[in-house]
Amino acid sequence: MSVLISARYQRPMQRKHFTRTRMTAAAVLACSVSCLALATTTLASTTHSGNNPPRPVVTSDHRVLIEVGGGTATIDTASLRVTADTGGGTVELSAPATTAPGRPGAVITSPGTARWNYPDTGLDVTARAGENGRLVLSVKATGKAAGGGARSLSWPVTGADPAARAVQLPRGEGLSIPVTDHFWNSSDAQLTDTDLAMESDLSMPLWGYTFRGHQGVSYLVPSDIGTTLRVTSDHGRLRTAATHHFSQGDGTTEYTVALSLTDGSPVAAARDYRAWMTEQGQYTSLRDKIRDNPANAKLLGAFHAYLWGDARRADFARRLQALGIDRMWLGYDADGHPMDAAATSAAKKAGYLVGPYDSFANGQNPATSDAATSVWPRRVYPDFCVRGADGAPVPGFHDRGCYLSSEALEKSEPGHHYLADRTREMTRNGADSYFLDVDAAGELFRDHSPGHAMTKARDRANRLARMKRISKDGRLVLGSESAGSWASQVLAFDHGSATPVADGLWAAQRDKQTWGGYAPADAPRVFFKPAELPANVAKAMYDPVYRVPLYETALHDSVVNAERWELSYDKLPRQKSTRALLAMLYNTPLNFVLGGDSLQQHGSELAALQKYFSPLHRAAGTRPMTDFRTLTEDSTVQRTVFGPNTLVVTANFGTTVYKGLPAGCVDAKLRGDSAPRRLCPADINR
Repeated sequence: MSVLISARYQRPMQRKHFTRTRMTAAAVLACSVSCLALATTTLASTTHSGNNPPRPVVTSDHRVLIEVGGGTATIDTASLRVTADTGGGTVELSAPATTAPGRPGAVITSPGTARWNYPDTGLDVTARAGENGRLVLSVKATGKAAGGGARSLSWPVTGADPAARAVQLPRGEGLSIPVTDHFWNSSDAQLTDTDLAMESDLSMPLWGYTFRGHQGVSYLVPSDIGTTLRVTSDHGRLRTAATHHFSQGDGTTEYTVALSLTDGSPVAAARDYRAWMTEQGQYTSLRDKIRDNPANAKLLGAFHAYLWGDARRADFARRLQALGIDRMWLGYDADGHPMDAAATSAAKKAGYLVGPYDSFANGQNPATSDAATSVWPRRVYPDFCVRGADGAPVPGFHDRGCYLSSEALEKSEPGHHYLADRTREMTRNGADSYFLDVDAAGELFRDHSPGHAMTKARDRANRLARMKRISKDGRLVLGSESAGSWASQVLAFDHGSATPVADGLWAAQRDKQTWGGYAPADAPRVFFKPAELPANVAKAMYDPVYRVPLYETALHDSVVNAERWELSYDKLPRQKSTRALLAMLYNTPLNFVLGGDSLQQHGSELAALQKYFSPLHRAAGTRPMTDFRTLTEDSTVQRTVFGPNTLVVTANFGTTVYKGLPAGCVDAKLRGDSAPRRLCPADINR
């Protein structure tokens, strides 16, 4: 485990007070009188030599004080409680660990580093002053714990500081929730007392808190595999705690968490994560992806749509173009009726991207399979099935067939080319894009099969490798479902990471009477039938008061992010205006489902929205989101900035006019515009 504390967002006025004198003052507060002389002597005798930081101070009561950028971090080795002296007071970064690590051993120090262990639990700890003012605290499971039991560490435990005002969670695009909010503390929100898997239930491995006084803290978990985040309600206040499970077999013997002091912005944790990804060489810009494959540029200004029935014919693209729609991403399901070469050619001539839906994750018996994407040659099924610890195949989608092992497919690819042949077959109509379901969504597997054993980390590496072959080697514009940030290196777009899914959505979708089923084949009602979300689900997912652009702050100029494809723009009529405002505010495309008669019903609305969006996204789609803020006390008016004022967008989700901006409208101003460009979605939704 590594813990990083950074003060890169502290105000300069605060930073100038963080001196060794301040460290000594912090030591006075933390230590007994007997340790004061030790703290003073140690800090006074330590000098900086280049990047060589001073020795940590070890007090007589199991505390380690480390001078970092922004002040002094204090770690209680007996409990793993962590606090920070910020110059204006002390904030708690973590309460004591929920699972006691045991009695700590002696602390050994060297310049900038402190080391100790917990013999009872077999955990070794290193705390050091790292680069860029960070505190790096590493915990590694070594040997065996006393009693031989499984080892886990529930830490950091966050949100207990009374100054905590709001918690930020990257559920989909992102949420910022007041810690005392009645709805989110209740069972109606379906958030509390749930364990969120860092690698799959969150779009990015982070969370954050906003404190009073323009302060905050972010928590990053680069070692997300094997880590869960639990949200609880404690006397009406939201608290969170991460738990990491150490396992040699799972490859999770090391755990990394990064903490940064922030300026209290609700997107500060995402800003910190973007910086971390850049430092680790894990950030790839959309501009770089366009340089590698110029077709990626056709995503700029494009709305996305899946086509059904007659919409897959050549004349449909020409009809879209006749409406003035200059960019689209057009996809189609693998239902045995793909767009043919003529339709693909017509779409590409119109400037659109065209791509099939595919999945490498599921295998079924070819004789009884109900999905074309689940049919594989030879004995891929059942030989390549992921197997659990009991040796049984892991059931696949909706318990059909099995999940296929990415390790088995990777090992066989050099000789049999199953994946390459599949991709080639799916794009022989001339398609220049590809949507690979599930691969980037983060549901990873440990495979116990003797012939293709793998850890979850190996599964992730395999998926990255095959997605890279499609996007870079195959020069296809690649997208995937609900992409975790780890997949941003290889994807150009995703469908789903913009949607903050609440668990109640799945229950709503299972009600075929109100949500719709998979008939008729050319326009399945599950996609085309308008539906109404339960009130609590709608509030949890689409109330703009709680929405914040965490994903866009970190990855806007890396991945084009859209909502889930089964939640097309027309699927949820009550949320249409809000979703349009959010899309324009975040500079992200809307996602549609279109059939043969869709343009008669919604063509003018689609065209008006896309014409407004296209120039904004072309200008700012390769620019980072550089600012987000709420402009009113009730958070109903929000503003974003992209690049160095390349684009400034203000959305009014409220019910009254704000400085000339009507309720339910958005103003966008590109650099060079003499006046904002206004869109009022309700006016064109009629």
